[in-house]
Amino acid sequence: MGSHSFSLLVSFVMLALATTPATAFSSTLSPYYYYQTCPQALTTIKRVVEDAIRQEHRMGASLLRLHFHDCFVQGCDASILLDQTSTIDSEKTARPNNNSARGFEVIDKIKLEVDKACGRPVVSCADILAVAARDSVVALGGPTWMVQLGRRDSTTASQSEANTDIPSPLMDLPQLIENFKNKGLDTKDLVALSGGHSLGFAQCFVFRNRIYNESNIDPTFARDRQSTCPKSSGNSNLAPLDPTTAIFDTKYFSNLEKKKGLLHSDQALYNGGETDGLVKSYSTDIWAFWKDFAKSMIKLGNIEPLTGENGQIRSNCRMVN
Repeated sequence: MGSHSFSLLVSFVMLALATTPATAFSSTLSPYYYYQTCPQALTTIKRVVEDAIRQEHRMGASLLRLHFHDCFVQGCDASILLDQTSTIDSEKTARPNNNSARGFEVIDKIKLEVDKACGRPVVSCADILAVAARDSVVALGGPTWMVQLGRRDSTTASQSEANTDIPSPLMDLPQLIENFKNKGLDTKDLVALSGGHSLGFAQCFVFRNRIYNESNIDPTFARDRQSTCPKSSGNSNLAPLDPTTAIFDTKYFSNLEKKKGLLHSDQALYNGGETDGLVKSYSTDIWAFWKDFAKSMIKLGNIEPLTGENGQIRSNCRMVN
């Protein structure tokens, strides 16, 4: 996509979000939250994120995933960043995160740089996760949006909630719809946010059953994946979630139409169910996908934020003050 087309597309998305009904935005969060207390906050986050992605493109997907997994557990409160202690049951070792959630060192670096720029701990770790997710998508060629800010950080974590509430890659469509509905997200949000799999990789053990035992899969695609994911070894071997793992495009959706979804939960979105139409639409209309993804990311970021006197602004994202 040329730079002129890209800038037009970004303008289109921003215009669409500017005309989004107010109900899509939290009444307690604001994109201008740090304008007076730390005007350098957002540019500092952007700089560190872009530097991290230049060093490793995969980091963009990892930072996007951290925000998603955070918001599905206790709301968007940075609980995913807390290390295990005698009183904290860390979410880092929950099934959906153990040996797969990554990017914690980048968040640490952002926190260090932002606190330095602000002169003190002003920006919450929860807001850092939300902004880093947006900046990652933009850095890899995707849309931008106004991130709502003003979240505070939790003083608790829940490994058990992480195990039950983060959507599983083994879920069928009805389970996915119910899972997202429980967080206030609808079917369009489900499909649009799944488009985040336009970036990144998955580990062999997560998709092994699909490539060996499922029938709604392209045979050549299955064989290709089997070459790096043996039946009984190589659990941590990586495979791309779509063919262009470092470009935020629509290949993820066109792959589903060809029965080349890597995860069971990916292909569930295009398997004769109610979401087939959305997948078809997004596969051919990047404008529609980008616009809906941006709106859904704002809704995701508004899941049960801690505001006002609730929570705290952590000095270290890994531990309670």
